[in-house]
This record gives sequence, C-alpha cells and structure tokens, in this order.
Amino acid sequence: MTAFGSVFMPEMALSEFNGEQWSEPKMVASDCISLHPGAHVLHYASTCFEGLKAFRHADGSVKIFRMDANIARFAQSSRLLALPAIDPEQTRQMITMAVSRFADQAPEVPGSLYIRPTHIGTEPAIGKAAGPSTTSMQYVLISPVGDYFAGGADVALRLLLEEDGMRCAPHMGRIKSGGNYASALLPTLNAKRDFKADQILFCPDGDVQETGAANFLLIDGDTIITKALDTSFLHGITRDSLLTLARDLGMTVEERSLSVAELLERSQKPGCEAALSGTAAVMTSVGTLLHKGKEYQVGNGKAGPTTNRLRKALNDIQWGRAADTHGWLVSVDA
Repeated sequence: MTAFGSVFMPEMALSEFNGEQWSEPKMVASDCISLHPGAHVLHYASTCFEGLKAFRHADGSVKIFRMDANIARFAQSSRLLALPAIDPEQTRQMITMAVSRFADQAPEVPGSLYIRPTHIGTEPAIGKAAGPSTTSMQYVLISPVGDYFAGGADVALRLLLEEDGMRCAPHMGRIKSGGNYASALLPTLNAKRDFKADQILFCPDGDVQETGAANFLLIDGDTIITKALDTSFLHGITRDSLLTLARDLGMTVEERSLSVAELLERSQKPGCEAALSGTAAVMTSVGTLLHKGKEYQVGNGKAGPTTNRLRKALNDIQWGRAADTHGWLVSVDA
C-alpha cells in the first residue's frame, strides 16, 4: 500500500522572491528544485508549509476546502519566521493553478488531492543565523491520496501523556514549520517503542495541548473541551471547522485550559470520547491514555458516536453531500 502523501503529480506551481518582488507563478517539474547548499532554509530552518485538500464531487466538479483560511495561516507563518511576505492573492492563484492542472485526476471520495504550499528561505548565507533570508521560494505540490483510514476508522489510538516536555518552543506553536514537527519526532518514536503508543499528547506542566501533528478534543456528552487559542500550539483549521459544526449541532464548545487531572477524571465517565483532528484524517478517535505507568480507557475505548457524527458532518460538506452553509468550498476549473 502506498504511504499517504508519498505520490506527487509531475508538475507544481512555483514562484521566487528576488529580494524585491515575486516572479510570475509558473508550472514546473515537481521532482527537482535548484537550491544552493548554503541556502538559509538548510541551516536555519526558514521554512513553513500548509496542508489542504481538493475533493471531487458527484457532478464531476472539484472543490478546494477552506483555502482562504490556509492561506491566512501560511501568511502568518511566513511573517513569524521573518520570511519575505507572501502575496495571498498570488498564493491563491498558485494553488488553483496547480489543482486545475490535475483536477481531472482527482480521486473519487473518500480520496482527494492533497495540496502542500511550501515557503523556504533561499539566500546563500551561512553567516545569517541571527538574520532573515532576503530571498525565498514558494511552491505548491499536489499529491493524490486515498482514504486515510485504510485500516478502518474505528481503530482508536493510544496516547502517552507527556508533562515534562513540549512539542516546540511556546512562541513557535502557531507556526506551521517543519522544525516543530522534527522536534516531536524522536520523543514520539521512543513512545511507540517503549509504550506501544501511537502519539504523544504534550501536556507541559499538566496543561493539555496537542500531539506532534494534531489538535486534541475531549467530548463529554454534548460538550467539547479543547485548549483555547494561544501562541503555544497550532491553530488547526480542521479543529476550527469541527468546533463550528459542533455549535451548529447544538453542542457546547469550551475553549479553555484542560489539565491532565481533569482529562483523566472525565475520560473514565461512560460515554466520554476523545479525538485528534487534522487535515489528513479529519478526526481520529483516542481509546487509551497512558500516564505514569497506568492505562486509562477513554469511555468504551472505541470510536464514539459523537466523533463519528462530527467526522461525517465535515466529510459530507467536503464531499458535496451536504450544504456548504459556511462558504468553505472553492470551485476549480478543470
């Protein structure tokens, strides 16, 4: 089975910033870029990216989900990393250009075209550890992907609660940067090896935050509890979409601090559910929490009805099976 996100369309959209202006976007081969070995990105991690999807609807049209929200976060990440400012309208043009090029090859749902806009600092300057790159490159990769839940959406994850470490530096959390993912990688691998955990849920000083690649949601009856937005963690667009739909369904959404103690206490209640949210899987159930050598089953330890209901509500909009009342979908010409 081909790994999610490991197959790419043969072309991508690309534009370069020369220190003064962005070049006109163009479609180029996606298997190669020209980069000096001293490029700022290779030494000082001046890079950010986005992840969004385009879906084929039953009428043959292709729709991009929440593109404007992703572009806004992309612009924010670029600014917070001191990369040259992107032109949001140009990035929008690049995304639609790349998706349009391969719209006729978009898989049937639950598959999709996964879209990866990327921004990297390109200035050859290994003496600028304390200075930004004055030049950069922006490109948009397209990857056709299948159903993320090839093994079944009912499989619930095991999370190791980590109170001593954190995913990344607190002021970097809302930036979608490769370095944040890299810093969580080794602890996650160790957790898989030592505790048979699927992910680490980072809870510095007992404050429940996020895993290495997803936001965390606790569902207690008709209430969803998740950390309030601050600089310490990624402001997930899937998270925001699910919370919006939860409110539409009459649920109570509490965006606030959640302690490890409260999480463990609530998780033992019958009917309690927990889930991770992200672009790839939308919503993934959590069945077990590991904390200080003990295992805590969340609810019945399986995917719960509210998790499944919210995932279906979002998928139905993405797939064109329910009305897009929030204006999240953008049409693409093939």
